[in-house]
Amino acid sequence: MENKKSRGALSMAKLTAPLAMEQVFRLLISSIDTFMLSSFSEKAVAGVGIVAQYAFFLNILFSVVVTGTTIVLAQYLGAQKSDEELNSISRASSVMTTVISLVMTVIVLLTIKPLLACYTIEGEVKKAACDYFTIYGGICAFFCAFSLLQSGILRAYGYTKEALYVTIVANLVNVIGNAISIYAPFGLPVFGVKGVAWASGISMMVSCVLLQIIIRKKKDIKFNLRGLLKVPYKFYSVILKVGVPTAGESLSYNVAMITTMAMITTLGTNAVNAQIYTQTIIRFAYAIAIAMSSAVQIKVGYFVGAKQSDIAYRKVFKYWICSVAFSMTLVAAFNLVKTPVIKIFTETPEVSGLVVKLLLVSFYIEFGRTMNLIFIGALKGSGDVLFPVIYGIFSMWIIIVGVGFLLGLYLHLGIVGFWLATGTEETTRGIVMLFRWKSKRWVKNALV
Repeated sequence: MENKKSRGALSMAKLTAPLAMEQVFRLLISSIDTFMLSSFSEKAVAGVGIVAQYAFFLNILFSVVVTGTTIVLAQYLGAQKSDEELNSISRASSVMTTVISLVMTVIVLLTIKPLLACYTIEGEVKKAACDYFTIYGGICAFFCAFSLLQSGILRAYGYTKEALYVTIVANLVNVIGNAISIYAPFGLPVFGVKGVAWASGISMMVSCVLLQIIIRKKKDIKFNLRGLLKVPYKFYSVILKVGVPTAGESLSYNVAMITTMAMITTLGTNAVNAQIYTQTIIRFAYAIAIAMSSAVQIKVGYFVGAKQSDIAYRKVFKYWICSVAFSMTLVAAFNLVKTPVIKIFTETPEVSGLVVKLLLVSFYIEFGRTMNLIFIGALKGSGDVLFPVIYGIFSMWIIIVGVGFLLGLYLHLGIVGFWLATGTEETTRGIVMLFRWKSKRWVKNALV
């Protein structure tokens, strides 16, 4: 069994490899989902793609607790805090996750129809969006939230490999459920989008159960929920102190992208599908950067908790260089094999032409996005969360939304204009976060 000291010394490779495999596997399954839905109905693809932004929005709300818990646990483990303090963090996070998920269930069920009424989309697209999000984003919200929390706790303790195994099982359950819903084997009826939504929800239920079993078997993980309602207020406070502003950066980005998607829908279903297909392809390119960002966040938390900020400062630059190399290589690879890849998703010439253009713009976007992921992950791990949020909110709304509208609609560049605006925002914000890390102002924000 690893003690707290040895856990803080976990190698970056040991943390990153399972996280990277998990990201790639999640994206692979997501791509399979999109492919399976496209064989059923392209209008279903558009509907689910539209509400996918709201699913991300829910995950961001849940990440207020999850991210705060992961960062605080990492620093507490690095500082070798007591078992009772570690247990209190898990208890406080469990209470908050339960409350937030139940509140969001009620909100989703009451607001999804009037929300979709604001979109300029066809009736079939709107129905698919409503059916999917009512089930997955509403009824199954608790299981999504608690699955994220338990995964975050496992990762904070260094058990990224175990979290990967659960992800694989849960996503296989999702694919099997999709196949049953769409292809109707053994004479079963076609359940369509509703069946796909239930498949996603059931996969989260399976994930919750498996994660709890693993956590209970790991004796060094402090997750004793006795005295759940007697946790001192300071533990709620420290989680929210980090979690709220940290999630704020992601929340602002997601709302900006929802606004952008609403503008893109005015360009027609072809533009919407081009957006969805290109995002599905290119997400593989930054899977490594996402994994390294999560690992950097944990490692920086360990180092800062152990009063080793100088080590954290030097290593983060090395992690960034590696991430850029991987991301750019993968973007180049997808551009080289774009023709057969695009044909997996669509044969429509207008959609294919748009995807080709967006894949080229992805070089610009992914370079900046990699900087953001690594340096913001490092800043979060150190406890420096306010600056990325304040700057990010300004940057996202001025450039992604404002410049996106200017290029995409006013100057008639269409969806390419929106992607150029996103690339400009990612790159300029990434440069600012790089200089923030170099300033070392984050050192004074340690939680312990």
